[in-house]
Amino acid sequence: MVDLGQFVGYEYKNEKPVSWNQRDLILYAVGVGAKPNDLSLVYELDKSWAPLPTYPVVLPFKGNSQELNSYLDQKNQGEQPEGFPALDINRIVHGSQSIEILKDLPQVSGDGWKLKSKISAFHENKSGVILERESLLLDSSGVPYARLLSAEFYVGAVVNGTKFSKSVSSAPQSKPVPTNRKPDWVVQDNTSPEQAIVYRLSGDYNPLHIDSKVGVQSGFNGVILHGLSTFGFAARAVIKAVGNDDPRSLTYFGVRFTSPVVPGHALETLIWEMGPGPNGTTEVNFVTKNTTTGKVVLGSGVAFVRKALRSKL
Repeated sequence: MVDLGQFVGYEYKNEKPVSWNQRDLILYAVGVGAKPNDLSLVYELDKSWAPLPTYPVVLPFKGNSQELNSYLDQKNQGEQPEGFPALDINRIVHGSQSIEILKDLPQVSGDGWKLKSKISAFHENKSGVILERESLLLDSSGVPYARLLSAEFYVGAVVNGTKFSKSVSSAPQSKPVPTNRKPDWVVQDNTSPEQAIVYRLSGDYNPLHIDSKVGVQSGFNGVILHGLSTFGFAARAVIKAVGNDDPRSLTYFGVRFTSPVVPGHALETLIWEMGPGPNGTTEVNFVTKNTTTGKVVLGSGVAFVRKALRSKL
């Protein structure tokens, strides 16, 4: 028997250097669906231009490089605690992702930025193994700017074959969306057939998102969109609807991934106001649907937003 609890809280010794520039931020915004009229996201000379606050979710993939990278080499590299069980990287499903924005991102990182990560939770059940990691985005002085929590689901993996769960940190949980009232905001959007081609340039070069043969081998009908691109589409929807298009309005954003999206499909994000959030924000819960297929693609959505003083859409 492997003591899975011994790995929870393990802090990786190797901190990952990261960096970005204005071009990276604009490319990311386009990769998550920013349109020509979204000047606050895509035009560096616009007086309200600011980074999308969800940008740091690409940094575990991008690092500090401006070059393409090998996805499999990237997934294989890195340390693991002594005795850590062997898990098949080809059976990973991105289960959930959240980001807490602690400080506004600068438009250019400069040198010395890094991600400091730890294993925050380990779960085993009859469906597989869930590994959660927490990462802090730190500047050159060690000041934290964002906290990322990500869950990887290893489908069908078996370590001990018994139910196990231990966590040292967790993300805020979404409340059930109200069934007795309509959403307070509904935001419709379209992905483009080229969406995954653009998004991958932010650092995630998994061939699943560009090579239809790999998509079929992975059990899909072809190429699928990155889950974190859909994540960004939903973040843009919340910022637009609740934050009056101000990227600085979002302080927390988290989702569970429930179904893939094919590039070119249409999305609809339904948002309910749930009450006050921390530090003067408003808590909203949301789901994002693929209106082309009718399936929910992002579930258990929760965000904290500095709400704009205007009428609801």
